[in-house]
Amino acid sequence: MKLGSKSEMFYLYGQSWLCSTGLPSDVIIEIGDSSFHLHKFPLISRSKVLENLMKEISSEHEKSVLELHDLPGGAKAFLLVAKFCYGVKMELTALNVVGLRCAAEYLQMTESYGEGNLIMHTENFLNHVFSYWSDTLQALKTCEKILPFAEELHIPSRSIHSLVLKVADQSLVSFPVSSTQSVTQSLEDMEMWNGIGLTPKTSGEDWWFEDVSSLSLPLYKRFIQNASARQIKPKRIAESLVYYAKKHIPSLGSQTSSQNGNSSSFKSSLSTPSEADQRNLIEEIVELLPNEKGIAATKFLLGCLRTAMALYANSSCCASLEKKIGAQLDEADLEDLLIPNIGYSMETLHDIDCVQRMLDHFMIVEHGVIDSTSNDIEEERRIVGGSQPHGPMAKVANLIDSYLAEVAPDVNVKFDKFQSLAAVIPDYARTLDDGIYRAIDIFLKNHQWLTDSEKEQICRLMNCQKLSLEASTHAAQNERLPLRVVVQVLFFEQLKLRTSIAGWFFSSDNVDNSQNQNANLALIRNEGNTQQNPVLAFDDMKEKVAELEKECLSMKQDLEKMMKSKGGWNMILKKLGCKLVPKPSNTKVSKPCKKSKISPTSAAQMEEKAMEVN
Repeated sequence: MKLGSKSEMFYLYGQSWLCSTGLPSDVIIEIGDSSFHLHKFPLISRSKVLENLMKEISSEHEKSVLELHDLPGGAKAFLLVAKFCYGVKMELTALNVVGLRCAAEYLQMTESYGEGNLIMHTENFLNHVFSYWSDTLQALKTCEKILPFAEELHIPSRSIHSLVLKVADQSLVSFPVSSTQSVTQSLEDMEMWNGIGLTPKTSGEDWWFEDVSSLSLPLYKRFIQNASARQIKPKRIAESLVYYAKKHIPSLGSQTSSQNGNSSSFKSSLSTPSEADQRNLIEEIVELLPNEKGIAATKFLLGCLRTAMALYANSSCCASLEKKIGAQLDEADLEDLLIPNIGYSMETLHDIDCVQRMLDHFMIVEHGVIDSTSNDIEEERRIVGGSQPHGPMAKVANLIDSYLAEVAPDVNVKFDKFQSLAAVIPDYARTLDDGIYRAIDIFLKNHQWLTDSEKEQICRLMNCQKLSLEASTHAAQNERLPLRVVVQVLFFEQLKLRTSIAGWFFSSDNVDNSQNQNANLALIRNEGNTQQNPVLAFDDMKEKVAELEKECLSMKQDLEKMMKSKGGWNMILKKLGCKLVPKPSNTKVSKPCKKSKISPTSAAQMEEKAMEVN
């Protein structure tokens, strides 16, 4: 908007503005370091405040001196006020209208002091500015320097309301915007109608993220709160918050280098904020995040938690992040879960207590989901552990087992802390216990001072029946494991082999009978082929059974070797509760007796003892 018609008559001499009207000035206005040498009449004809101030000044001096150091907008705004009073050509823009509107209000330049006064013109232009996205955004940014005066006129609230309306309904946007460019996008990217810019040709739901991220935190917070009240999708609000946090917090912005091509522009366009500002920012961002599961990526939340801890954010911020992460812990990566311990004690390298709290919250949420679908515990376990082997619980089980293996080498990790974290995972969540066995083995290797009782307690965290053949073979030769556990592993492995062999024989019998029946039917119907061998499948099964028998024999040989180093069969029988009758002392040493087969009753007792150990 252009005002006035006279040519420029103000010029700067040092820190003073002079008027080239040919008449000597009779009033000096001082604002900060600048001074304006003007005339009384043009000023008092437009401003009630200036008129009253000049009346109060004594006329003893040739020139009146007024100090307006509190004028909103300072000397820059007053220069425009002076031009308006003198009728000099001037232009209203989105960048100067807020300061000029506040200055006009401060000087009471109402219609009582001249028709078409400055308050009316600036107010009309503001309403025009609010029709455009980019102009509204620029005007809102200028409010930050004179916020108390702008608040009295409700300019920030009106600006934010205008922006939120355009976010809610993109058809109201009449200026080019995009997700990768700010309001300076060229007209070539706009749809045109008779030369008037409409909406962008291509724009997604994130077109406004970059523009609003240039706002200061207080104004951005108000924008987000208004957007939430306007029922903007929580997902879009969360994405905007993530964008804002990554832009203004260096540690979070660095995570986007491989995900967002604009991450480099974040650092170049903004100076690094202080730790206090970053701490305040992350606390506000976490508070503004909608309370919905999956509303933000788990990787981002873990990054926020790590940063919040490093900046010593308040406890409510960290607790909120832990709950949000816990609710979607199955989406976490092991690398992000290895949070350094920055507490005052710093006993361990990683913050295990934090992971414990997140895991506990996950179990609460997960059991809540299960309980809502079934009241029967066994049915719940079947659903979760059986039909959903790759479900959230199974993923978390693998994640925690890997985490335990990573922290196990730390000699400062206490027995109780390791056991407490591992015990949270229910047995049905693991299809194989190789992961927890690996973690236990590493822990025992680096904590050799554990008592036998503690070692056995640690080993009870795994189910020997759910170890793979490779893990069982390793465990059978593992000297760090208690002998009771080694025997249990060997027993269950041989039990598996015995069951497998019995199953193969049962299947082979069925196949043999089926082949004979099919052969008889073929002969009856003249459909048989005398050159075909009806027992080929049976031969294949015999080969597989032979392989299993070789494996069984190999395990027996390993057992004998291990028994020689562990103390022999006497120790095994002692561990299983059996007693040997000693020979009389006066008798000669007898020859080694022949190997005797264990009776079915003894085998059953051994199986029962092994089950008790488990």
